[in-house]
Parts: sequence; structure tokens; C-alpha cells
Amino acid sequence: MHILRDPQTLFFTLFVPVMELFMLGYAINTNVRDVKTVVVDHAGTQESRRLLEQFENSKDFLIVHKALSDREASQLIVAGKARIGIIIPENFSRRLEAGETATILVLVDGTESSIAGEAVNVSNAITLRESLVRILGRRPLPIEARPRVLFNPDTRSANFFIPGLMVVMCQMMSTMLSANAIVREKEQGTLEQLFMTPVRRGELILGKMTPYVFLTLAEFCFIAFLMWSIFQVPIHGYFITLLMVTLPFVLTNLGFGLWISSRASTREAAGQMAMGTFLPSIFLSGYVFPIDSMPWPLPHVAYFFHTTWMIDASRTVILRGGGWPELWQHAVVLWTMATLALVIGSLQMQKRL
Repeated sequence: MHILRDPQTLFFTLFVPVMELFMLGYAINTNVRDVKTVVVDHAGTQESRRLLEQFENSKDFLIVHKALSDREASQLIVAGKARIGIIIPENFSRRLEAGETATILVLVDGTESSIAGEAVNVSNAITLRESLVRILGRRPLPIEARPRVLFNPDTRSANFFIPGLMVVMCQMMSTMLSANAIVREKEQGTLEQLFMTPVRRGELILGKMTPYVFLTLAEFCFIAFLMWSIFQVPIHGYFITLLMVTLPFVLTNLGFGLWISSRASTREAAGQMAMGTFLPSIFLSGYVFPIDSMPWPLPHVAYFFHTTWMIDASRTVILRGGGWPELWQHAVVLWTMATLALVIGSLQMQKRL
């Protein structure tokens, strides 16, 4: 009844997370493809054209312009009309025929690290393959690696990001709802009326938090359904197992929100305090950046955030098909964090003016 009387909260709860899911689910893509490339072929020979075809066939490079000079290629990269520049010197074919090393110049726009890293790796791989073909001919390679990508063989960005995105949206929604629960009463002047009733502090907190527990879990299930049906992300494990781990995660968020609502006097202040908890937990949780690649001591700090444990649990169940043998430690940590958050938030909530 409380939620239905507040349609703004209902809109925020139901519509905004779904909208963010579609926006971020379709927008976030770490697979670098069709990078705009400008080429300068000073050689103009069969060998140089064959090499450029290898770059195009890789699907990573899209030749959008053929410049006549190195200066023109650099200007296109500075203007943002191209991200990569491939410059083949005039003596490229002559040096190959003479058995010497032929060098090409690959200009990479380093303003976007993901594109720069992919361009450097692919260009090195193409030139290495062409070199091996010229050296070995049709003879087989002495050593061959056959990578096998587990759990996400197509390396789809949606399969990696959306299980973590579910957790992030669940955190934002539950924390903001619980943070505004008490603050709204303060702004409307109805908190004094609640204090005059014989309702005890624990009963007041239970009545405020319980609807948001069920609402957040229902929203989590709905987002998971959209992930499976719309974005075609398969769930390899038992979803009920993930849901049981989600419960202490939601309680931890509500504990944070309760603490924020007891400290803030306006909804604007509560929102700012909540954002102060979102950003560190998102960037240090492994959602965007791998924890193992973070400099010391950030990998150790990351495990103090409940978001880190929940995102790993979500990917374990959804992508790797894990169960309780892999998640019991996550459940213990999250229940401990939930207990501490609820106790601290409840102690901050005093039934007095």
C-alpha cells in the first residue's frame, strides 16, 4: 500500500532499471570490430595490396580512406575520422624480394585504450603470420596453439556484462529506496506522528524495509528473465541458488540505505550519500576492470565491498554453472555483511526527535 501510494517510487523501481538494462546491455561492447582505418600505400604492388587485404579480412580494421601522403593520414587521425593509420613504404616489395626485413608503420590512436590494444595485437599477429608464410611456405608450424574459450565461446560482451549489471542495478535500486524511506517521512513531517505511536523501533524498521526486500527480489528476477529472453544470455546454473545468495546482498543494501536515511535530512542529501557508496563498489568490484589487474592494495580492498562477492556469485551461477560448493563462502561473507549493515543502520535509527 505504501508503494502504491507513491507512484514515483514505483516508476523508479520498475521502469528505470529496465530502461538502463536495455541501454547499457546494447551499448556496452568490448569486442573491437571495424575500426576506422586510413591507409597510405606508397608501394602500390601486389604484395602491399595482399597485406592490406589481410588487415581487412580480420574484421578488426575497416578501411575508410586511402590517403596520398603520411601527413594526410595523420590529419585524419587527429580529426577523429580514423583511429588507425597503415603506411606502407615505397621499397616494401623490393626488400621482400631481396630477403630483407620490410617494415610498415601502423599509427594507432591511443585515446581509447581498448581500440589501441586490439589494433597493436592484431597488426602484430597479421605481420607475424605473413612472415611465417614466407619463411615456411606450406610446411606445418612446429607448434600450434588451439585456444578453447569456456563458458562464453563467442566472447559476447552481453554474457560478461549483464550478469554484473543485474547486481549493480539491484544495488542502486534497493539502496536508494531504503535511503528515501525514512527521509521522505522527515520531509513530509509524518515521522513525528510515527514516533508518537506505540510502534517500536524494530517494528518501524521492519515495516519500512520488508516491502523493498520483496520488490527488489522481484525486480531481480524480472531483469534475469529479460537477460535470458532478450539478450540470449544462457543461465547454466540453478537460478534459485543465485536468488538465495541475492537475499543477503539485498539486506546489506537496505542496511546501508537505512544508515543513510538516519543521517540525511533531505532526499537530495540521501541521493548524494548513496552515490558515494555506488561508485567505489562498482569500479572496485570487478564489474568493469579485473580485480587481479588492479595495483596493490586495491585487490584486497575490493573484497571488503559486498558488490564484489555478489558479482562473482552471479557470474559463477549464470556463466560457469556453479552451485553451493562454489558459493558457500560468498553466502557466509554476504550474510555477515548483511548482519553488520542492518545492526549498524538500526542502531542509528532512534525513535526520538
